[in-house]
Amino acid sequence: MITSGGQCPQQRRPRHRSVWHRLLALCLLGAGVGVVAACGFHGGPGDPSPADSARPSARRAGTTASGAPAAPFPHGTVRIAAVGDVVMGSLPDDLPPDGGASFFDPVDDLLTGDVVLGNLEGTLATGGSSKCDHIDGPNCFAFHVPPSYGHWLRKAGFTVMNTANNHIDDFGAEGRRETFDALRSANVRFTGRLGQITIQRVHGIRVALIGFAPDRGANDLTDIPAAKRLTARATTMADVVIVTMHAGAEGSDRTHVEPGTEYFLGENRGDSHRFGHAVIDAGADLVIGSGPHVMRGMEFYKGRLIAYSLGNFTGYGVLGLGGTLSTSGVLQVTLGADGTYVSGHLRPTRIVEPGTPEPGGDAIDLVSGVSEEDFGPHAARISAEGAIRRP
Repeated sequence: MITSGGQCPQQRRPRHRSVWHRLLALCLLGAGVGVVAACGFHGGPGDPSPADSARPSARRAGTTASGAPAAPFPHGTVRIAAVGDVVMGSLPDDLPPDGGASFFDPVDDLLTGDVVLGNLEGTLATGGSSKCDHIDGPNCFAFHVPPSYGHWLRKAGFTVMNTANNHIDDFGAEGRRETFDALRSANVRFTGRLGQITIQRVHGIRVALIGFAPDRGANDLTDIPAAKRLTARATTMADVVIVTMHAGAEGSDRTHVEPGTEYFLGENRGDSHRFGHAVIDAGADLVIGSGPHVMRGMEFYKGRLIAYSLGNFTGYGVLGLGGTLSTSGVLQVTLGADGTYVSGHLRPTRIVEPGTPEPGGDAIDLVSGVSEEDFGPHAARISAEGAIRRP
């Protein structure tokens, strides 16, 4: 079983959604879902067992599973800040000064919110063996920084890191174990392992986070029926559902969302457009992408925002820089307690040599332009100041 931060709820609240969404979730669950709900290394007495958490809810709207009146729907909003790939360097030679303590200082005022999410592109580990020991050729990259760097993530404001990507296994099982232990020690949740649904509670609102990637050990981005089932499962556990996808071909010229399945170095990197729509159909409220190492466009589908790639947020000493590869940003979104879109803002950042983040850059122009080109009438409307509006 994979565990992650946050407490499992003692009593699941019904989501304030249409009857259609609830029926869809129950139908998908009825088809069979082999998942583990990853809740609660802070669980206490009275929390349900993991087996109870994984059991589909059969309640009617407005009641608990036992038939008693359900708790009132939560009120308020959830503020989310999200970034793309986070690489803080790699042992032994590519590490920032002062042990990484000031690494995020130029941008930490942008990493504010109830949920602050990034894609951990690498491991927090000193043990394990590099995957590159067994792979010939120049296209193998394995990243690891000391486990203590997990505390700098927390200090910067991160509450959860996505680990559904092609670098969490850079140093094998030992590297994974050290990474998860380091995040737990820093009180940073993680999501993205197979069957994992991570719950973060925000002012009485339960937020579910699920990570997907076309990589071993992760929730499979390419198995869309399974992705829909897992997303539907999350809607029975939480009021708001956020899905991350590590998808798409890589490169400075890959700013557009290509139709159909994308490939990179012969690997299937998924159909991000089809995937994003599918998980929203299943109940997701926000979809956040990473993987191409460049920013991509944003669209609204059924009133929900899909940010197809937030690019590289940091890349100390190990990622290519310049132009679109250095163009980045912080996506700030406010959702209602029922998952509805309230507002959003794109805060531009850039990566400067040797790979640290700072405010500024061309993210607004880039994302606004490719959004219009790729999604036309469904594109997110981004003002010159970065405000994100529905079409």
